[in-house]
Amino acid sequence: MFHRFYTLDKKPTVWNILFLTVLMLLGMAVILSRHTVSTPWFLAVYYAYHLAVLVLLLRAFFRQLRYDPYSYNTIYYAGFSILVFVYLIQVFILTSHGYFWDYPPELRITNLIGLVIGSAKSFMILTSPIVLIFALALCLSNIVLIRHEGRRFVNILGILLSVLMVGGIAFLWRADYYVSGSKFYVMVRDMLTNLFASVYLYFECMVIGTAIAMAIVTTYKPEKDKDHILILGCGLKKDGTPTPLLKGRADRALAFYREQTAGTGHAPVLVPSGGQGPDEVCAESRSMARYLMEQGVPEAHILQEDRSVSTYENMRNCRDLLRQKGGEGKVAFATTNYHVFRSGLMARRVGMRAVGMGSRTKWYFWPNAAVREFVGLLTDHRVKQAVILGCMVLFYVVTVFLYYHLLA
Repeated sequence: MFHRFYTLDKKPTVWNILFLTVLMLLGMAVILSRHTVSTPWFLAVYYAYHLAVLVLLLRAFFRQLRYDPYSYNTIYYAGFSILVFVYLIQVFILTSHGYFWDYPPELRITNLIGLVIGSAKSFMILTSPIVLIFALALCLSNIVLIRHEGRRFVNILGILLSVLMVGGIAFLWRADYYVSGSKFYVMVRDMLTNLFASVYLYFECMVIGTAIAMAIVTTYKPEKDKDHILILGCGLKKDGTPTPLLKGRADRALAFYREQTAGTGHAPVLVPSGGQGPDEVCAESRSMARYLMEQGVPEAHILQEDRSVSTYENMRNCRDLLRQKGGEGKVAFATTNYHVFRSGLMARRVGMRAVGMGSRTKWYFWPNAAVREFVGLLTDHRVKQAVILGCMVLFYVVTVFLYYHLLA
């Protein structure tokens, strides 16, 4: 369905959207200076602009997959493409039903700005049925998880996220009731409501974008031309044997190893990675190596990395180890399905291009684990996220002031 990963050398950017925005504003200014706002050219420029933004975002998204799928840009391009698409449909429906043309010319610009202001709230309302279904499914999976795995804090993260998502929609419905009072009071109330909606919108786009990115990298099938396959550790049983989760990762790498060896004659080197935890009888890499040899893998095809204690260290230490042995070559890594995207981020962070493959896990386990991964993603690149979120908040503040200024 998608182009092969890592086939594009130039990083895609969306600075052309900023340039396009300037052109759109200049075009509207020219139209308004020569005609009244009743001209259909005004809406034509408005439609064309948002359609062009959607095309540019989608183009950047698909190019990002070819350049580096394990990137925050993949999340942003996917999430905000959905946002622009929904907004474009909303504008088309409202304007085609007289929202724009049935008003006097002097109010049409004001109404258009009002439509922009309400875009975050509209997106929340339009997607609320999907959010409610998603939250219910997440809660049910967490309840089953708690019954199987026990009542631990990490096992209720999905329930907490569901409560926040549903609570946000409920708060918006309650706060967006018609209010009366002075113009200043109404403006402040409207601004606070829209600011809340914009913050909620940002995180909703992040959730959507993350879900899309995870689905793509998890279902992607790497080409059978790899030199090394990293296997990321995740804990051992008390007797030193792999846990079901770790065994699944080793089995996924083993299946790929056998398929490539049989199909091409080139056997990749398996690199189990993981150190010894304080409650473990041996290093995770050693346990995986024993398991792989029991499954028929020659010891010469196994290279252990036994010092790492985190995903970041998995990637960094494996990179250093492979370079000491003569070079990385073409690298793949095996981990659990929900962990593929963030692991790829860590690989790129240490300067290693690696393609992930995910092993399956129990249906009730992965939704909550995916939530943990999402929380982990939010804690990374905090400055970049703060800048984007800050720009969204500033945009809504400015447009609310402009809207009430035109109403004066």
